[in-house]
Amino acid sequence: MTTSRLKVFIGWDSREIEAYEVARHSLLKHASIPVDVIPLKQEELRAKGVYARPADPRASTEFTYTRFLTPYLSGYEGMSLFFDCDFMWRDDVAKLTACFEPGKAVSCVHHDYRPPEKTKMDGCKQEQYPRKNWSSLILFDCSHEYCKRLTPECVNTAEPAYLHRLAWVEDDAIGELSPKWNWLEGWYSTERGDPEPGAVHFTRGGPWFADWQDVDYADEWHRELDEVMRGKKSSAVS
Repeated sequence: MTTSRLKVFIGWDSREIEAYEVARHSLLKHASIPVDVIPLKQEELRAKGVYARPADPRASTEFTYTRFLTPYLSGYEGMSLFFDCDFMWRDDVAKLTACFEPGKAVSCVHHDYRPPEKTKMDGCKQEQYPRKNWSSLILFDCSHEYCKRLTPECVNTAEPAYLHRLAWVEDDAIGELSPKWNWLEGWYSTERGDPEPGAVHFTRGGPWFADWQDVDYADEWHRELDEVMRGKKSSAVS
């Protein structure tokens, strides 16, 4: 499956704008293929009448459910990627897309994630559920019959478990990616033999939050943010 430009949808949350900027910058910095980045802004999707799901107090981000609109927003065509805003890319997204298994509806990392923390980010409850974090990075074949089940009506009304546990896909249509592409900070460890991260996911909380300054790769994240800010200053001057 090929596409002229890869559509990449990144979750956007008003509390994590710096995280989004680093996620976007680091993705494009390492990408060797043409990429179109689209922030999933809930407010804009509501204004367009695409997203109408009632506010959910259990949702930890503004894109908790909008991620599942990716196939619809792609016109149910081609390959598209979604990932949370709290990622930092260290490798080429082209290597990730090359891992997509033909015939699969989606590919993701099959985490067995059981975090010990009771809270995450800025005090959100740390939920435990099957297939946790599988939906934090999904590579979609948007034309697949299972992806076409993700209509706006479905995304607006389906139970959270149906969406996040990928119950809309038959198990044999879920491809598996290496943990390097959704490397959960605080869970995976290169010292224990896990792969070097191609994309660090600050799923517990990242260094843009006051209580998460000492996480792994925080210094690298701050360097990426510095690059973002320097780029903004250069654009303003020119």
